[in-house]
Amino acid sequence: MIKKLYSLFKIGRTLAKADALNYFEEIYNPPLIVIIVFKILGFNFKSTNQYTSAPSNEKFISAVKKLGPTFIKLGQFLGTRPDIVGEVLASDLQKLQDRMPAFSLSQAKESLRSELGELTYSKISNISEPIAAASIAQVHFANINNSEKQVAIKILRPNIEKIFNEELEALMLLAYLIELFLPKTRRLKLIEVIYLLKEITSIEMDLRFEAAAANELKNNTENDPHFKVPLIYWDFTSKRILTLEKVDGIPIRDLEKINDSKINKKELAKSVIQNFLRQAVGDGFFHGDMHQGNLFVDLEGNIIPVDFGIMGRLDKDNRKYLADILYGFIQRDYEKVADVHFKAGLVPSNESKESFSQALRSIGEPIFGQSIKNISAGKLLAQLFEITERFNMTTQPQLLLLQKNMVVVEGVARSLDEEANIWDISKPILEGWLTREISPKAQFEQAINTTGEILERLPTIPKLMDQATKALELFVAKSNSVYTDPTISKNLELAKNKLKNEKNSFIIKVLVGLIILMLLFK
Repeated sequence: MIKKLYSLFKIGRTLAKADALNYFEEIYNPPLIVIIVFKILGFNFKSTNQYTSAPSNEKFISAVKKLGPTFIKLGQFLGTRPDIVGEVLASDLQKLQDRMPAFSLSQAKESLRSELGELTYSKISNISEPIAAASIAQVHFANINNSEKQVAIKILRPNIEKIFNEELEALMLLAYLIELFLPKTRRLKLIEVIYLLKEITSIEMDLRFEAAAANELKNNTENDPHFKVPLIYWDFTSKRILTLEKVDGIPIRDLEKINDSKINKKELAKSVIQNFLRQAVGDGFFHGDMHQGNLFVDLEGNIIPVDFGIMGRLDKDNRKYLADILYGFIQRDYEKVADVHFKAGLVPSNESKESFSQALRSIGEPIFGQSIKNISAGKLLAQLFEITERFNMTTQPQLLLLQKNMVVVEGVARSLDEEANIWDISKPILEGWLTREISPKAQFEQAINTTGEILERLPTIPKLMDQATKALELFVAKSNSVYTDPTISKNLELAKNKLKNEKNSFIIKVLVGLIILMLLFK
């Protein structure tokens, strides 16, 4: 608890000195006690303040950078949530670069030796200085098995797991306190947002998961046009080490080299969008961080992704929901889009379907007939979240990654072809998938699968009937949970109970802690 208090004090003081509360006062109208605490935390012992002359949003960005890698990750995550931080700040947070100073080559070699063992380590040669360093890991080039072909080796930062876990635990407590003192924020599910970030980063810090994700994506996209995933070298991969084929291509942000290589940028922009949709809607498994720094293109126009630490997964119901929604917008069938929302339970049944349809029309109509350069993805998302609040829709954290990547992919396409229209490019992919899903063959296969499942379950029906009441009670208890995975949902509930137990202890200790720490920090 003391560590959490200390972390919260550092977070609060850094944000208070940056006048972060000034930015959020207009959105949330915080109570007087919160304003007083921030004034105390922001008290400056020195006559000058490094943030004084900057605009409020720039002050907040500077504070996030100063707080370090965990907060840069959180900032990028909040960049997908203009409903929480506002449209201007969300746009700025999306531009946060996940770059950190590299750790030494000697530390990297020691990590390789301890993780892979002396025998495997002896098969690695010509290890380069780090060629890229981010908050969680850095990358080196090397040769393996006496081959002239180079590989890329990703190595976790020393002690990074402990740093992230401690800081995210503190942020969970902060989210709880925000919801406690600012009831208006409860619909935003801030605790769930932080918990989701914790789940994502814990997976990201086990590089075996990243290797498995890359391997699954490679298998899924083997027959997809113009998309190539690098090969994984499993013998040189462990929890803290990932070795994969070195990418031989041009960074997709290097437009000058792409032009010199005579690569068709219009086709490349189309390929970026369509391959993302094939993954998300077709496979239900997609690259979760498709920004320009993670994409390369070879001379044949193939897109080569790197960094598979963040991946997204959608079940079949969510994929159909997504396809129906996007295709409904393409067809300008707002009544159908509204109907899908109500059937999916995203809008309460007591709301007006006609009014919701009209609100959707106000978003969709300005889009069509325009090129992508005239469409502001940020404004579009802001409008969608505004509708979310107006019609009491529950925020869906499991779709945040998808929403973020749709914006990012759109931005990549915009950089390659200003005239590309994401809706025209998306239509054949969505139309093809929906047609396959409602075809007689698909319906027949679904009937066969359902019949098979029923036959398999016949012997267990009496037991299931006995458990029906209990199952219904559990369902009602969990109906407000944003997670469908029972393990994650259970762990989230445990985390919430832990936060409640810590509340009283926090309130007592924070007063003493503030006084003591104020004397230590200047």
